[in-house]
Amino acid sequence: MSEIFNFCAGPAMLPKAVMEKAQREFINWQSTGSSVMELSHRSSIYMDMAKQAELDLRELMSIPDNYHVLFCHGGGRGQFSAVPLNLLPQGKTADYIISGSWSKAAAIEAQKFGNINTVDITLSGEQTSVLPSKDWQLTPDAAYVHYCPNETVNGIEIFEIPETNGVPLVADMSSTILSHEIDVSKFGLIYAGAQKNIGPSGLTIVIVRDDLVGHEQPATPCIMNYKTSADNDSMYNTPPTYAWYLAGVVFKWLKEQGGVKAIATINQAKADLLYKAIDQSTFYQNNIIDQYRSKMNVPFWLKDETLNYQFLKEAEHAGLTALKGHRIVGGMRASIYNAMPIEGVQALVEFMQQFEERNM
Repeated sequence: MSEIFNFCAGPAMLPKAVMEKAQREFINWQSTGSSVMELSHRSSIYMDMAKQAELDLRELMSIPDNYHVLFCHGGGRGQFSAVPLNLLPQGKTADYIISGSWSKAAAIEAQKFGNINTVDITLSGEQTSVLPSKDWQLTPDAAYVHYCPNETVNGIEIFEIPETNGVPLVADMSSTILSHEIDVSKFGLIYAGAQKNIGPSGLTIVIVRDDLVGHEQPATPCIMNYKTSADNDSMYNTPPTYAWYLAGVVFKWLKEQGGVKAIATINQAKADLLYKAIDQSTFYQNNIIDQYRSKMNVPFWLKDETLNYQFLKEAEHAGLTALKGHRIVGGMRASIYNAMPIEGVQALVEFMQQFEERNM
């Protein structure tokens, strides 16, 4: 069988080297005679692995010492609830910046737990754009400002870090974490579902500044309480042990690639290659203005949409899978996270050009 390139938005492909290592260790991890998923999360050997995973992530992202790193359950949607439960005191307001499907979903969930001010920054026109952050109408004394730097469904990415004048900035980085360097100190809280750039589904990373921990609403479930998680090293109950292990393997793989700065260069090259192929074609189109085009999730549409089914069928036959666009927006979507090698994008571009030639 020819090599398969998986363009799924999540769960996404993992680096081949990571999967091969996990395969080798699956039934006998570190000479224990057991799989890592069979071992107690409180055993010394597992806790050493967990600690190293945290240290590697701290190194990769240059996370300051005054931030907790939590390994949580519940995915991004779990954090849609956990963030307001932990950070939104009664009587205060939180600002939610709406730039696409996921930021909208986060705001809807947060409204269950307090007063939420939504700020829609999408600008429609011949090409979709967003309002620059300097023009966002924010609440001066908000408890926090929440936004989603990369919208996987809509293909919008906000690269500038918004200035919030001292109000804690909260970011859902599920689909952009570790794809390029960021200054963590400019955020109050970052959360990210693992299933795109970190590892398999079932694990969520929370990076939260120390002073924001311990102010939870009284009704906050213990499993969503950041202080409970921090006080118990993310092991108040049994964590997603295998997902945590695999995340640690991914962190080591990323360090071997040269770290986040090195992978960002590769990600830029992949995105440039694919967007160039789209823009130079009269057969495909992308409707996002250049400066807000996602480097992780590239939506595109065939100008003749009656060919969609044929495109997907032939792409899969060519080893290019999971290219169907999200049901909300249709079309196609190529998710090109860290694990996607540039050869995968090259194969996609070659297929797109050949399909266009056959169907013009």
